[in-house]
Amino acid sequence: MTRDFIPLRIAVLTVSDTRTLAEDRSGDTLAERIAGADHHLAARMITTDDRGRIGAQLRAWIADPDIDAIISTGGTGLTGRDVTVEAHRDVYEKEIDAFSTIFTIVSMKKIGTSAVQSRATAGVAGGTYLFALPGSPGACKDAWDEILVHQFDYRHKPCNFVEIMPRLGEHLRRK
Repeated sequence: MTRDFIPLRIAVLTVSDTRTLAEDRSGDTLAERIAGADHHLAARMITTDDRGRIGAQLRAWIADPDIDAIISTGGTGLTGRDVTVEAHRDVYEKEIDAFSTIFTIVSMKKIGTSAVQSRATAGVAGGTYLFALPGSPGACKDAWDEILVHQFDYRHKPCNFVEIMPRLGEHLRRK
């Protein structure tokens, strides 16, 4: 049986104290790849490296029934201003632990041991997938091309994120 492609509605959040949309190469990279894979860019914005603001935007998009997944870029490093990972974990119901591992393996092939400095993470909340990627276009390309393009494709076997989407909120429907 052949499965039909199911386009997802994906929001992109760039976390930066200095970038504007005109200078957002990482956000551009993700937006281009989303469209190139026949998914829909549901929303796009930039917010500062502020845990509360990042969390508030994630929560707003999680509550939006027209958004299936959120990809943030930036703020995943080790400096004091890097709080994207903490903001993501504030909203996760479940963390997708293997995403960080697979992203590190992919990164090691490209940047060697410098991959240890990334804290890329992923999780699920309110039936929405969330991914926090580093702020470089290269890291966004690697995450999309090596992981997300496959997991966001319903035809990908043996399994993918799309096929379990209807079950992500099961606990919210229980009494």
